[in-house]
Amino acid sequence: MSPTRETAPAGRRLVIVESPAKAKTIKGYLGPGYVVEASVGHIRDLPNGAAEVPAEYKGQPWARLGVNVDSDFQPIYVVNADKKAQVKKLKDLLKESDELFLATDEDREGEAIAWHLQEILKPKVPVHRMVFHEITKDAIQAAVRNPRELNKRLVDAQETRRILDRLYGYEVSPVLWKKVMPRLSAGRVQSVATRLVVERERERIAFHSADYWDLTGVFDTGRTGDSTDPSTLNARLVAVDGLRVAQGRDFDASTGALKQGANVLQLDESAARALAAALADTAFAVRSVESKPYRRSPYAPFRTTTLQQEASRKLGFGAKATMQVAQKLYENGFITYMRTDSTTLSETAIGAARAQVTQLYGADYLPDKPRTYAGKVKNAQEAHEAIRPSGDRFRTPAETGLTGDQFRLYELIWMRTVASQMKDAVGQSVSVRVGGTSADGRDAEFSASGKIITFHGFLKAYVEGADDPNAELDDRERRLPQVAEGDALTAGEITAEGHSTKPPARYTEASLVKELEEREIGRPSTYATILGTILDRGYVFKKGTALVPTFLSFAVVNLLEKHFGWLVDYDFTASMEDDLDRIARGEAESVPWLRRFYFGTEEPEAAGSANGGANGDHLGGLKELVEDLGAIDAREISSFPVGDGIVLRVGRYGPYIEKGERDTEGHQRADVPPDLAPDELGVEYAQELFARPSGEFELGTDPQTGRPIVAKDGRYGPYVTEVLPEDTPKTGKNAVKPRTASLLKSMSLDTVTLEDALRLMSLPRVVGKDAEGVEITAQNGRYGPYLKRGTDSRSLENEEQIFSITLDEALAIYAQPKQRGRAAAKPPLKELGTDPVSERPVVVKDGRFGPYVTDGETNATLRRDDDVETITPERGYELLAEKRAKGPSKAPAKKKAAPAKKAAPAKKAAAAKKTTPAKKAAAAKKSTPRKASPPAE
Repeated sequence: MSPTRETAPAGRRLVIVESPAKAKTIKGYLGPGYVVEASVGHIRDLPNGAAEVPAEYKGQPWARLGVNVDSDFQPIYVVNADKKAQVKKLKDLLKESDELFLATDEDREGEAIAWHLQEILKPKVPVHRMVFHEITKDAIQAAVRNPRELNKRLVDAQETRRILDRLYGYEVSPVLWKKVMPRLSAGRVQSVATRLVVERERERIAFHSADYWDLTGVFDTGRTGDSTDPSTLNARLVAVDGLRVAQGRDFDASTGALKQGANVLQLDESAARALAAALADTAFAVRSVESKPYRRSPYAPFRTTTLQQEASRKLGFGAKATMQVAQKLYENGFITYMRTDSTTLSETAIGAARAQVTQLYGADYLPDKPRTYAGKVKNAQEAHEAIRPSGDRFRTPAETGLTGDQFRLYELIWMRTVASQMKDAVGQSVSVRVGGTSADGRDAEFSASGKIITFHGFLKAYVEGADDPNAELDDRERRLPQVAEGDALTAGEITAEGHSTKPPARYTEASLVKELEEREIGRPSTYATILGTILDRGYVFKKGTALVPTFLSFAVVNLLEKHFGWLVDYDFTASMEDDLDRIARGEAESVPWLRRFYFGTEEPEAAGSANGGANGDHLGGLKELVEDLGAIDAREISSFPVGDGIVLRVGRYGPYIEKGERDTEGHQRADVPPDLAPDELGVEYAQELFARPSGEFELGTDPQTGRPIVAKDGRYGPYVTEVLPEDTPKTGKNAVKPRTASLLKSMSLDTVTLEDALRLMSLPRVVGKDAEGVEITAQNGRYGPYLKRGTDSRSLENEEQIFSITLDEALAIYAQPKQRGRAAAKPPLKELGTDPVSERPVVVKDGRFGPYVTDGETNATLRRDDDVETITPERGYELLAEKRAKGPSKAPAKKKAAPAKKAAPAKKAAAAKKTTPAKKAAAAKKSTPRKASPPAE
């Protein structure tokens, strides 16, 4: 029975969800008795800036926070400016409704949105909280029939988080503005995430590489081999005279020396080559063969973080792109809710997965009993299911009709879910030791390991990726010859190989998400937002898929560690999550907790403690810390020694290096490229930067004005300008601006001359006049050199023509028909390979707005930190994936002229009188408010 007949026989029900896409899907499942409308995210929040603070609160010392810290941390809520029209629409719809269903997501954020809606709309009709975790007909109709009450505990927990994050961000960020740089931000989780990335870079800077050598041997059994029984095995030297040969793990990363107490043999190149030569004619034999059963169980179904990690490894998606695509799949009814910390599957889902195992792989791959995955990560929010295909029968990817990124992500989720209900993979793992005595009497032992999978089980459906590109995946076999202890082997080849230890790998989005989750920092559902924030704020940039901290982030983290240490302490941040969960469970009160966090505890044993005193209270006093800024030396926290007296400083206009004191002889200063990885800045590279032409170079004096002409390297490239007298007005109606011109592409700072500068500053150059007396000028613009006659512009072939083109040549260009549309396509700047989604070749091209990557279907502009020369194929694919996830750009709708009104026939006029206000509202011009993003932590 449909919910319309069951619950709405003679009434009208208003259902409010977050997004228009979800509203459209749900409307199709509910029928004519229901009106489904979207709130379009949050409808109200704390004020975003002083302008949004209500008049009655202005003047209060706490008003800028949007939280009354003097009265139990009461928040000030205001309706977002871009949501006022939508709120009015919801109120109008509610006036004509008999019941209200709040159908926002079933998590803390969704519960809070539902509460805010109830507070703003003030309904006088019955209110129901409608919850579901998938958008299918059965799930929606079941949710209508089984509503619940609002969960005030979840609302309190979300509100506490919001207030905590506001206090943290609004109190600490101004410290960064004053002591580091304007417009920076701090956040409870974003600052800790940034610290993790910075600490990894510090480890790379402190890293000392170590060299070590070993031997590899190819040993022949003397038999004719085949695919199941190879004739040779490859083995690596592991011991000499019983002493283990040193490997990378035996060296200290900070010194490059062997770890203290390591009882190993370190071979250098000469020793390794000598041993290889001594083993050339040695008779080898198998010393041991150890075989163990191999068993691998299926991976648990996806939760939010594991989906982000796998989509990064396998599809090249960033965390943000993954969540954007998953949101669309959820809203259109293809998958269950994508913000979940649980790996649990419902009985319905288990049944659907097991049915597809039998159908696609056969009964041999189906275990006798269903597999259950009851484990949840710590700080799990709600009892959601894992992320899986929706419905009681899973659609195969081919049945969905999906394309592009949505198809790829759905296929990943579908495969993982089906595989979770399959049998284990089983086989044998084998370890073989081979030994012999060298010509100089030393005993050498080699080792080889293999793996044979006798039954692939779930690996037939799905194999998990790895963060390390060199890691061996679970389905890879390594077959060794079938040998027994004592079998003789011949060394076909023994080779000395050199190795160098490598610094710890930088975080990728996937590995940083994994690290945050393992440290129990933040909420897994917000990690994508956190990653987006630290990238957008300029704390981190991408080099391929690696996250590289900027020098700016080093200054920010330095300040926070030295003066707000407990706020970026990993254990403290994790313990805050525990406290917030205790509040959500009703085991702790919000206001006392916030009071201790903001004002500090009065108990002496805990005062000043970052991570707990005798009473176990780990909360400090934020207010006192941000008021005492005198101890913060801005220059000190933004300065980092490079070596040889060179210091890197983070200035308001970017990083630079300096040697010696300013205004003294021998002082040197040079800007540092913004995309330079911190571990690449050493003394040698710093000396190169000092040697490069930079700063300000005086070229001479303009003979006409007597003003000095200088060349500079500016934010947008090298340029020349004149120096105005000191008393020249720089502001007001009499202000004078200096003549300035960018260098041509063929020029550089170290070769530009005074003559060049004067020519550039003389532009635009008057070429002459046409027959009608209209002036033609030659000039250089954003998109290259061009001619201009009135409003008619024509491109020139090269920059030199600006100064050399004659009037006759210009008139000849204008005599040609103006080229419409695009110019001839330029050749690609770089070829990257084949996109894994579109399966089309990806190239880098030079476009009107700069270089971009394209596969012929999708174009994505390179970001500030991407370089044409160094961009990797994986980075190109990721940019395209993010662009696809955003969907096509929407052109502004063209206004249509309103048709002339015609006199309505009598019957139509009568019908018009009966039209309900709801229909009028639906016909009214719709506003398109911007979708709200969840607040960053």
